[in-house]
Amino acid sequence: MEIKKITDNKTDFMDILLIGDEDEQMINKYLEQTVIYALYDAGALRSVCALLKQDNKTVEIKNLATYPEYQNTGYASRLLDFVFNKFKNTASRIILGTGENEKTLGFYKKHGFKEFCRIKNFFIDNYSHPIFEDGKQLVDMIYLERLL
Repeated sequence: MEIKKITDNKTDFMDILLIGDEDEQMINKYLEQTVIYALYDAGALRSVCALLKQDNKTVEIKNLATYPEYQNTGYASRLLDFVFNKFKNTASRIILGTGENEKTLGFYKKHGFKEFCRIKNFFIDNYSHPIFEDGKQLVDMIYLERLL
């Protein structure tokens, strides 16, 4: 496995980023300010993590996505471990926002994240169409943090 830092031509990764956030307009709001770490296995892209440094203490995961055929194989966990190690000496916490999906929340909680706030009606107010995960409409944005 190899993890590469991507700073240019980030729109080349739009297909996989749309797995983590299905609205291209929302992705374009943060894409240029982020750094993407792309995980490759056997030379093929498997997973990406788009990060935005919020301030001297906080790094935000804006998007973490793995191609569906490679989900539940450890690629996203490997990327998270990479991010934790990369920023452990330069940040004190990693944050992210996600929808209320038990599978997704369980994944992040397994990696040490805890809920610290909610933005009511975020998905209703900010997306042009209803967003569904596992058959459930997403309404609130749940923010999670992990202290480093």
